[in-house]
Amino acid sequence: MAEMEDPLVGFKYGLDIGGKAVGYFTECSGLNIEYETVEHKIVNEKGVPVIIQQPGRIKYSDIVLKRGITSNLDIWDWRKEIEEGKIDSARVSGTVTMLSQDGNPLSLWHFERGWPSKVTGPQVKSDSNEYGVEEVTIVIERLYRES
Repeated sequence: MAEMEDPLVGFKYGLDIGGKAVGYFTECSGLNIEYETVEHKIVNEKGVPVIIQQPGRIKYSDIVLKRGITSNLDIWDWRKEIEEGKIDSARVSGTVTMLSQDGNPLSLWHFERGWPSKVTGPQVKSDSNEYGVEEVTIVIERLYRES
C-alpha cells in the first residue's frame, strides 16, 4: 500500500519569469494540462458499433496569478514588450512555486514560451478598506510539474 501523505497547503505562490519578473502572489489558477479527445467509430469483432477514444493534441490553460498591488512594475514592463511588438523577446520560460507559510518551496511548475496576454490593475472603491489586487494572465506553450 502507498504511504499516507497529507496534501500540500500553499500559502503563497512565487513567480520567476526568466529575469523579466519576480514576485509573490496569493492566488494562482490555470496549472492545467488537457488532452483533446479523438473519437474513432468502429464496429468490433462481434459486429457491435463502439466508440474508441484516444488522446489527441495537448492543450495548456492560461496561468492566472493575483497579488496585492505594489510599486513593482515588472509585469507591466513585460506586458509593454508585447505592445511594442517585441513578441519573441517577451516569450520566456518561467516557474510558479507553491510556498509554505514559512516560505519553503512545496511544489514547482515550469512553463515554456509564456507571455502576458492580460494585465489587470486594481478595482478601487473609496468606501472600501480592501487592498488593491493586480492580476496577470500568462499564455503558455508547455507546462510540467517538477515536484
